Amino acid sequence: MHHVLKGLKVLDLSQYLPGPFAARTLADLGADVVKVEPPWGDPLRHIDSHGKPGISPFYQQINAGKSVVVLDLKAPADAALFTDLVTAADVMLESYRPGVMERLGFGEARLKSLNPRLIHCALSGFGQTGPERLTSGHDVGYEAMTGNLSACGTEDHPVMPYPPMADHAGAAQAVIAILAALLGRAVSGRGASLDVSLMESLLLWQAPALTVPQPLGAGVINGGAAFYQIYATADRRYVTLSPIEPKFWANFCHAVGRPEWIGRQHEPLPQRALIAEVAAMFAAEPLSHWEALLPAADCCYQAVLTSAEVLAHPHIAARGLVHRLDRFVEVRLPIIVDGEVPPARAAVREEDGAAARARWRAA
Repeated sequence: MHHVLKGLKVLDLSQYLPGPFAARTLADLGADVVKVEPPWGDPLRHIDSHGKPGISPFYQQINAGKSVVVLDLKAPADAALFTDLVTAADVMLESYRPGVMERLGFGEARLKSLNPRLIHCALSGFGQTGPERLTSGHDVGYEAMTGNLSACGTEDHPVMPYPPMADHAGAAQAVIAILAALLGRAVSGRGASLDVSLMESLLLWQAPALTVPQPLGAGVINGGAAFYQIYATADRRYVTLSPIEPKFWANFCHAVGRPEWIGRQHEPLPQRALIAEVAAMFAAEPLSHWEALLPAADCCYQAVLTSAEVLAHPHIAARGLVHRLDRFVEVRLPIIVDGEVPPARAAVREEDGAAARARWRAA
């Protein structure tokens, strides 16, 4: 499984997070991914952890397992080399605004003429068609347009989710679409043109919220229920409580010595009075008290861990998917096959374009 895509040749022209994350997933599954960057590089190279110009702690993490080729597609020699790579590729993933590939001389008709078996995935913000197709944006804007932010936060103010939801939803949707297209090509022998948008990838997840709107802080699982909530402790740590099922709620109530709360689980939403009572109880004791009491109660309780605590957690360590490297933390593809944990990713490496072409031609 970890090498199921071995021999598959993928061109990654994407930048920042969504496309590179999707391409890295294909590399995790065994694909040979060549990332094509312009002479000035992927902008992610130059954004530090505070969003300022600097050395990115994320670039090597998101692009591990790939080789990077620098090409100026406006230069004839580099465009010719890129043409050869397209001819040899199985998949091309790009994240330009609609129309950019056409202006560079690699529009859909040209791509199909060069390689009829090519799977071309265009991953954009709002899709290749429609009135917003050329609108600029980033994750929080896609969250806004899908209605996600109208249901995420407190009663007073929306809260931006982190990590970016639309970016990761779009990456996952791109991988699903590419794998499905590859299966289709195995039958038909023909490639496909895939139009995947970050906004619509998150919109897919919003179907329940669009069906039954959840106002800020007032729905069952967005802050309106006492039994699905984040509570502060006396030492300003936080815990989560999610005993949706009555048996787990009863376990919680008995464990904290409040059996009178059992029958109040389904009071009308938002449950401000009950939330306040439970919050006051949690706020009276430090996290260590609740850690000693509630994990054994079988009541869907978890402490909100810091990054350092996540890395030290015995369960996460036992699963073997998380490793601290020199400059970043590696979280391997979370698919354990026949008891085998995925191997470590190779570091991202620079490669000469001609060498990449020769390697793919020989494959």
